[in-house]
Formats: sequence, structure tokens, C-alpha cells
Amino acid sequence: MAQGEGRRAAKEERFMEEKKRCDWAGGHPEYVAYHDGEWGRPVHDDARLFEMLTLECMQAGLSWITVLRKREAFREAFDGFDPRKVALYDEKKIQALMEDKGIIRNRLKIESAVNNARMFLEVAERHGSFDEMIWAYAGGTPVAGRWESVRDIPATTPLSDRISKDLKRMGFRFVGSTVVYSFMQAVGMVNDHVEGCFVCEELAEGGHRLSAPRG
Repeated sequence: MAQGEGRRAAKEERFMEEKKRCDWAGGHPEYVAYHDGEWGRPVHDDARLFEMLTLECMQAGLSWITVLRKREAFREAFDGFDPRKVALYDEKKIQALMEDKGIIRNRLKIESAVNNARMFLEVAERHGSFDEMIWAYAGGTPVAGRWESVRDIPATTPLSDRISKDLKRMGFRFVGSTVVYSFMQAVGMVNDHVEGCFVCEELAEGGHRLSAPRG
């Protein structure tokens, strides 16, 4: 590495270290990258929404770092989280996924992902997109938590309770209120970055959202 590149890399590293973040982001590089670039930033692309819903369901009972470290393996195993492809998975494919050591091999969760892909497509057909349906619960605008500490952040809310019940009525599985609230946090329906966190400030100022161009 050239000296100039080395200095720039060191400067960027110091800059990253100086940023104030939510406490949970410390300790793992994967958490830092996820916290800084994704968590809480509004997502309006159906493929990304399906990915996050599936990963949140897979996380149930496990740590999020476990899911993050298997994320690329999940993307490969689940055809890039294309709900149209996942909805077509049959028993042979499910069994193949059960033998994939790179992912979380829980049959109920894998079967729920296939079921949820089918429900996801039905919702998208009725509402024009899953994005339109799910974001309507938040009025199309992120809800600001404005928490002083991560200890103040709830695991569920009345809104996540409502969405959970509605999704279950639609036929979705593994969508308890805790899973739903985690999903809401992940895709930016709520901004639960604590006060003083640089991402909280970015989002309050209208920072970027994660959204893929629509064809």
C-alpha cells in the first residue's frame, strides 16, 4: 500500500472510531458496518424488505451477529432473496437447505420463509407492492424513537402488535410482535438510534434511505 493510501486509511479509521454510535454497535466490525450503513435507514425496495423479513424470522431465538455472519450464505442459498423464486421451493429444495451448513438449518424457519414468500407476493399483488402495504402502518414516514439509552428501547410496541396480528391473519409465519418490531427497526419504519448517535442525527436531517431503483 502506498504511503498516501495508508494515511488515508488511517484517517478514515480514526474518523470511524470518533463517531458516536449506539452502544450495541461496539465489539464486532459486522455490527459497526450494519449499524452505520443499514439499521434504521428507510428501505422501500421489495426485494430488500423480503430479505430483512426473512432474516429477522431466522434470527428468532438467536443473536443478530449469528445472522449477519451467515448473511451472504443465506443470499446464495435463497436465490438472492427473490420472493418469486423462494415461493416455488418444494420439499426437495427445502431438504437441500437443511443440509446447507452455511445457513441456520431450522426446518420450521425455512418452511416459514417459503410460505412467507408466497404471502409476500399475494400482498404485493393486492397493494401494488409490499412496500406500500407495510409502510402505510407508519404513515409512510419513520417514527422517531428519541431514546437516551438502548435500555429505553422497547422490544415491542402497540404498532408492532397490530402489524404482527395482521400479518398472521394474512398467512405469514414466525411474525410475532418482537420479530416484527426488529424488522421495523431494521428497515427504518422506526428510528431507534439513540440521541447523540451520528446516524440518529443523519436521519433527523433527512439522511439517505436504502432503496433500489424500480424498473
